[in-house]
Amino acid sequence: MDEQDQLAARFEADRAHLRAVAYRMLGSVTEAEDAVQEAWFRLSRSDTSEVTNLTGWLTTVVSRVCLDALRARRARPEQALTERMPDPVVNRLDPDDQGDPAHEAVLADGVGLALLVVLDSLAPPERLAYVLHDMFGLPFDEIAPMVDRTPAATRQLASRARRRIQGRPVAPVGAISEQRAVVEAFLAASRDGDFDRLVALLDPDVVLRADRGAGALHVVEGSETVASEALLFRRSAGPEVRAETALVNGAVGIVASRDGAPLSVLSFLVVDGRIASIDILAHRERLATLDLAGLA
Repeated sequence: MDEQDQLAARFEADRAHLRAVAYRMLGSVTEAEDAVQEAWFRLSRSDTSEVTNLTGWLTTVVSRVCLDALRARRARPEQALTERMPDPVVNRLDPDDQGDPAHEAVLADGVGLALLVVLDSLAPPERLAYVLHDMFGLPFDEIAPMVDRTPAATRQLASRARRRIQGRPVAPVGAISEQRAVVEAFLAASRDGDFDRLVALLDPDVVLRADRGAGALHVVEGSETVASEALLFRRSAGPEVRAETALVNGAVGIVASRDGAPLSVLSFLVVDGRIASIDILAHRERLATLDLAGLA
């Protein structure tokens, strides 16, 4: 194996980690893959003979690429008029995995759409400091040069981000089997038109966010308002719509489709047996880019 092949093998060993960093930074599967690919281009053109920690070097490269992408995204004039749901990562929900500790551990490593939505509200340096320190354990003295700040100032960036996130429900509480029971009960109540049952399944302060590709996210709050929205959607969708439970960013969600074409992906945040938030991607063009084989 020549030197270039060895370098490629070392890069492939880090690809999953780099993709995880980039996805949490950008909330876009495609942009995350582009950032990882850019890291490979830079690695292949660089002299890394003196690099003792290649994973750290690559993480820094990917982080800088993502930071530039976030800044460019915010600088675009149309960005002020457009909000978008982060890309969901959808997998089949296998009943045989329920209660499997190894399976639960893998899911715990995921990042929910509710958290990604909050991360989208952060300034790019705050997001970088929070993601790298709080989610990946990098020390502030390594993060500081990426944002052109001192370690102390970088610590403050992460602290500000943490304050924005704390107090908001961003991670499900309960096993996958418990989440599934609540989501399936919600689905059944929607089909039956049972308004009172829907309200009982929702947290009083539940938030529903929907990306329909029309500019700003559609946001409604409160259990009765969200229950009304659910019944309205069910009536307008018609009886021919198929709804399948799936794993959406590691939590139980729903893929809705008609005649094999996806209509929406719903991510549910279940906390203490009630639904605290629902995030919906109903943008047809973006749905077409997702890997929903066997789910739609």
